[in-house]
Amino acid sequence: MTRHVKKIETRSALPIETREDDPLAEATAAVEELRSAAEQHRTQLDERLATELRTVTDRIAGIETRLNRPGTQQQEQRNEPAAETRAFGTYLRMGDRAPADELRTLTVSSDPQGGYLAPAELSSEFIRELVEFSPIRSLATVRSTSAPSVSYPRRTGITNAKWKGETQSQEGSEPGFGQVEVPIREVNTFVDISNQLLADSGGAAEAEVRLALAEDFGQKEGLAFVKGTGTLQPEGIMAHAGVGYTFSGNASTLGTNPADLLISHMYALPAAYRARGTWLMNGSTLAAIRKLKDGTTGVYLWQPSYAAGQPETILGRPVIEVPDMDDIGAGAEPILFGDIATAYRIVDRVALSILVNPYLRATDGITRIHATRRVGAAVVQAAAIRKVRCATS
Repeated sequence: MTRHVKKIETRSALPIETREDDPLAEATAAVEELRSAAEQHRTQLDERLATELRTVTDRIAGIETRLNRPGTQQQEQRNEPAAETRAFGTYLRMGDRAPADELRTLTVSSDPQGGYLAPAELSSEFIRELVEFSPIRSLATVRSTSAPSVSYPRRTGITNAKWKGETQSQEGSEPGFGQVEVPIREVNTFVDISNQLLADSGGAAEAEVRLALAEDFGQKEGLAFVKGTGTLQPEGIMAHAGVGYTFSGNASTLGTNPADLLISHMYALPAAYRARGTWLMNGSTLAAIRKLKDGTTGVYLWQPSYAAGQPETILGRPVIEVPDMDDIGAGAEPILFGDIATAYRIVDRVALSILVNPYLRATDGITRIHATRRVGAAVVQAAAIRKVRCATS
C-alpha cells in the first residue's frame, strides 16, 4: 500500500516538473510582458502630460500678466484686426486675386448680388456717419428685411355703431382695411483709387473707402428721407400727399404772429401724437423761431437744453435740426411737427455691399470699388404728422 502511494506521487509530479511547452505558462508570461509595457507607457504619458500642463500654465500666467498691464489690451486690439477685417483689406487691394484662404474668410458675408458685404466694423462706421446726415433715421421706426418690399396692414375706417331702442334690431358694420407697401430702393456709386494708394495705405484701405463714400451716401439718404419722390428714391416724410398742413398766411415769413401759428399748428394734431411730437426744421428756420417771444411775458418760445444729451424745445416739445428742410419762402414747407416714429418707417435691405474690380482699369494702375446700398422708406400714418406751408404770394 505504501509503495503504491509513492508510485502515484512520483508519476504525478514528474510531468509537472519536466513539461516545458505548457501553453498556460507562455500566455502568463506574455500577459506579464504586456502589463509591464503598459505600465511603462502610462508612466511616460503621465510625465509628458505633466510637462505640457506646466508649459500651458506658465503661458497663461504670462498672458495674464501682460494683459493686466495698463493699456495693453486696447493696444493689442488695435494692432490685431479681426480675420474678416484683414481679409476685407486684402480683397480691396487685390480683388479676386486675393489668396483663397482670405476669400474663404469673406464667404460668410457673400452677398447674392455678387461681391462681399463690408465687415461689421466697417459697416458700423458707415451707419454712424450716415446718422450725421440723416437725423430722420434716429427718429423713425427702423427695421431690416430680406424681401424686395415690406407691406404694413392698415385700418382705414372704424365700425358704424348706432343708438337703438329696446326692441329695435342691430345693424351690422365692418371696419375698412388696407395696406401700405414700402418698396426697397437702391443707391450706388463707384470710387476709383490708385493701386499705389492702396498699396501704401498701410492696412488702412477700409478708411480710404469710408472717407470716399460716407459723405455721398449720407447726403443722398438724408435728402431722400425728407423729400424723396418715392419713384426711384424712398418716399420722403415731407412728400406724402396725405400729410396735413397749416398755412402761414405769408410768403416770406411765418405770418404776422408766428407764435400763434406754431401754437395752432401744434394743437391741430390729436393729443396722442402731440404728446410724442418732435419739431423738424433747418438752421435758418430755427434761427427765426428762436427770436419769437411771448407777447405778454416776453419769454422766448424756444427753450435751451439744460441737461446734457437732451434736445432744445419749442412749446415744451423737442426740436431737431434737419439740414434738408426748406427755408422760409413762397410755397415752401419749412416746419414739420408730429410723432415721427409712428408716421415714418425705414426698411434696410443691404447696409453696404462692396465689389472690387481691379481689372477694368488695370493698365492705368487704378482699382475700381463699387458700393451699393438698398433701403426703403415711406409714410405709413400721415395723421401723426403735420407741416407748415408758406403762402405762394
